Amino acid sequence: MLMKGKKGLVVGIANNKSIAYGIAKACKAQGAELAFTYLNEQLEKRVRPIAEEMGSEAVYQLDVTKPEELEALTKSLEKDFGKIDFVVHSVAFAPRRALEGSFLETEQADFALAMDTSVYSLVSLTRACLPVMNEGGSILTLSYLGGPKYIPHYNVMGVAKAALEASVRYLAVDLGGRGIRVNAVSAGPIKTLAASGIGDFKNILHWNEINAPLKKNVTIEEVGNSGMYLLSDLSSGVTGEVHYVDAGYHIMGMGAVEKDESGRTVLSWDQRKK
Repeated sequence: MLMKGKKGLVVGIANNKSIAYGIAKACKAQGAELAFTYLNEQLEKRVRPIAEEMGSEAVYQLDVTKPEELEALTKSLEKDFGKIDFVVHSVAFAPRRALEGSFLETEQADFALAMDTSVYSLVSLTRACLPVMNEGGSILTLSYLGGPKYIPHYNVMGVAKAALEASVRYLAVDLGGRGIRVNAVSAGPIKTLAASGIGDFKNILHWNEINAPLKKNVTIEEVGNSGMYLLSDLSSGVTGEVHYVDAGYHIMGMGAVEKDESGRTVLSWDQRKK
């Protein structure tokens, strides 16, 4: 079993449809021992059953924007595990209004909130976990194509993901001397709680399915397996990377085209809508 003897922390699971759930499940299946966090009482009701499903009693309250809760997390991990081997960072947030309309209209407070919650939290969480991380450990965060490329309705979250990916590279250098790796998984569109806040998401799913080389959308199981690889010793030589799990969509330079009944070249999505 690839993760036997490994202990890790998973931050940001919302429910059993979360990408973080897919990663946790894959790690557990390979023998890992897991700890989980929840943001508030409402989410605690969802996280605890997941922890129980995976045989864990280590569940901690954590708001990544609160230094005192990060400090408490470090102490809890040391008490319950001594040392850990990996961390999954699955935290992102932007007000719904910041995902509507144009990016130009983004308010400063919404921009700052998105960056603090979605990007700086990786830095602060990493710093909090370092005292209890083993050499050879691995840190993994979740990104999306909306960082390096324009995606409709992604707006400020796209800018946040771009900053997150840059943070991965800088943290990889900072931690490389300690033998700790930092990587990101960039998953294709998946129906998750977070995705529900993105406008026209159903069309984004269809577009990805039609135009991805594998002609499908990915599942949380597929993303979970790739995440597990990056957390395991199989990827011991990999750091600072953004690993795409999107059925190949990110390699495409333009949409797939075909001919309509009159011989006119059209995008596949035009045909799908008819």
